[in-house]
Amino acid sequence: MRTSSPWKLTIRYTLMALFAAIYIFPFVIQVGNSFKSDPAATANALNPIPNPADLSAWRQIFGVGTAASVTDFPRWLFNSAFLSVTITVGRVFLDSLAGYALARLQFRGRKLVFGFVIATLAVPGVVLLIPRFLMLKELGIFNSYQGMILPMLVDATGIFLMRQFFLQVPVSLEEAGRVDGASIWQVYWRIVLPVVRPGLLTLTILSFQGSWNEFQFYEIASISPKYYTLTTGLANIVGGGLSAGNEYPLKLGAAALTIVPIGVVFFMLQKYMRPGGMAGAVKG
Repeated sequence: MRTSSPWKLTIRYTLMALFAAIYIFPFVIQVGNSFKSDPAATANALNPIPNPADLSAWRQIFGVGTAASVTDFPRWLFNSAFLSVTITVGRVFLDSLAGYALARLQFRGRKLVFGFVIATLAVPGVVLLIPRFLMLKELGIFNSYQGMILPMLVDATGIFLMRQFFLQVPVSLEEAGRVDGASIWQVYWRIVLPVVRPGLLTLTILSFQGSWNEFQFYEIASISPKYYTLTTGLANIVGGGLSAGNEYPLKLGAAALTIVPIGVVFFMLQKYMRPGGMAGAVKG
């Protein structure tokens, strides 16, 4: 097997390090400025080194020594975490159910239903904002956790993704379960789901990321500050919710805080996302 010469490896890793630094530098600036005072961050925003360090922005973010106000970050963090976890669990369960039904169950109109799912993917989300708002008002769940969760529990992307994973499962594996007396639910829950674990983990990451970063729907689904998430709360203060100063450290620190959970979820689950999960599922 041919190996690259040392100088080619040096050039390759140097370029990789350069591009990595270019990509990471904005995040370094973001975190560094969050530890500055507002005048210091305004005067020299591109210098990521705080001198001296100022923790006032982080005290306000975590509510240390400050009263709840338009920057009630602990409440926003709780709302984001609660909504994201609830929606993710619901999506993984319901999308996998729908995907399995469309992949394996034979019923009249199955192709038509799948066609509607595909058609939904072509509809821009912004087009549905007003209909969703009107439905929430008519159902009496506007400005509530129920109204922010229920419309987000199922999505066409997740159904399509899970259907494609279920189609890769050998039919013989399910037939073996039925021969042993397993019901449709038992085949789905005990035999098929463990085989498509990479798909479930992919859907978990996508659902958590999507619900954590969701802005448009949360903005029209609630009006009370007690239902603000990190995204809607940040939009409020960036749009003029604070009365004085640029408050760059506060805004950048809160923005950095929104990135951490997504990174944690991804790095926790990526080691389980291995291809070939169906290899050896059926023995000859």
